[in-house]
Amino acid sequence: MESTIIAGPCVIESAELLDTVAAKLVDINKKLGTDIIFKASFDKANRTSISSFRGPGIDKGLQMLNDVKEKYGLRLLTDIHEAWQAEPAGQVVDVIQIPAFLCRQTDLLIAAAKTGKTVNIKKAQFLSGQDMRYPVEKARDAGAKDIWLTERGNMMGYNNLVVDFRNIPDMLEIVPTVIMDCTHSVQRPGGAGGKTGGDRRYVPQMALAAKAFGATGWFFEVHPTPDLGLSDAANMLELDKLEQLVAKLTDND
Repeated sequence: MESTIIAGPCVIESAELLDTVAAKLVDINKKLGTDIIFKASFDKANRTSISSFRGPGIDKGLQMLNDVKEKYGLRLLTDIHEAWQAEPAGQVVDVIQIPAFLCRQTDLLIAAAKTGKTVNIKKAQFLSGQDMRYPVEKARDAGAKDIWLTERGNMMGYNNLVVDFRNIPDMLEIVPTVIMDCTHSVQRPGGAGGKTGGDRRYVPQMALAAKAFGATGWFFEVHPTPDLGLSDAANMLELDKLEQLVAKLTDND
């Protein structure tokens, strides 16, 4: 099975950022023969603080994502937080993502499934891999044909995540595509004074460990200058380090 690779900035900050990242993904695809899916959020509705940057909103954000698709020919993924967002998002993107905190929201799963697009459900920080059969059942019952699951760690006490890599083979018993979210899994949620902290140094190790446990894909939030990013700054991987890591994961190094 060909690896599924997803990469892009956490949130849409500007058209210039989208262009910079998209151009790099196209270059990596040409060099390595990959088909990296471009990811960015039009609205980060789950930020820690009310004052945090959320993005351009659905109308402008989907237009900017569509511009990326038309200009660079990349497949697209974005996340939704409310059921009504599924239909307009499905008109633009190839994969609709269900955020981890919302993976049990029945109406959200049904709306995503009804678009006919691939649905990527992120495993909640409070669920086991085996528990994810129930969100999958909801999406399948609503007509979803292609469902992915994504591991992103579990809460362990306050302000920290721990990854139990056994969740990957457990979820592979439910769906054939299980992705490791290598950047959100190094978060320290809400642990940086009104925002989420983390440590991007461990992103490559998360990716390689997931490969050893049978993951069929990887998710990376990337940014040319992550420390200046407007969301998830501590966790995003430097854009110029993505190619080497993807090459190692896909045995093209």
